[in-house]
Amino acid sequence: MAELSFTTSCTRCDRLAGFLADVRASHPDYFARPVPSFGPQRPRLLIVGLAPGMHGANATGRPFTGDYAGVLLYETLHELGFASRPESVSATDGLELLDCRITNAVRCLPPQNKPVGAEVKACNDYLAEEIAQLRPGSVVLALGLVAHNAVLTALQLRKVAHKFGHGSDYPLPGELRLLSSYHCSRYNTNTNRLTPEMFAAVFRVAREHIDNL
Repeated sequence: MAELSFTTSCTRCDRLAGFLADVRASHPDYFARPVPSFGPQRPRLLIVGLAPGMHGANATGRPFTGDYAGVLLYETLHELGFASRPESVSATDGLELLDCRITNAVRCLPPQNKPVGAEVKACNDYLAEEIAQLRPGSVVLALGLVAHNAVLTALQLRKVAHKFGHGSDYPLPGELRLLSSYHCSRYNTNTNRLTPEMFAAVFRVAREHIDNL
């Protein structure tokens, strides 16, 4: 199994590296570095989010931990047997992911939570390495359009042939499968663009696919 090249000292993107330096100065108790993936290295479910949140993963050092976006995600993972408990509080809370790993299309906190295209591209080989670790039959579950497109870029696939939609489902090279969902952001859940039932339905498809291998 190849070693992953990601490091929390990455400074590929000048804008993001400078922003993180400012955040470390103003929030010295925050993690405020590129956030590593969380979970076993060869899972059968790889979840891809957008980027760390200011007071979430950027603060705690664990994806989707410490902010609103992670509440529904970890509750759903626990419900479907992918997490040992339903709440992720800190990187040292003892929670374990089971046959599941969480990463982001962009590993650093972006200003206004909006990475630019060049930053998504600069981080894409890290995602490609994560996907390359997966066993045949595994599922990649993208949360939102940016994550969906980042997966396609990592696999050099045409976006026009794999359009994003909530519940979209595409075969990938290597006997993998790409499922996508609206992102579990506060905006999407508060406006009911994404309901807990809609979110769980996508994860149930992943669970059934994995269990039927």
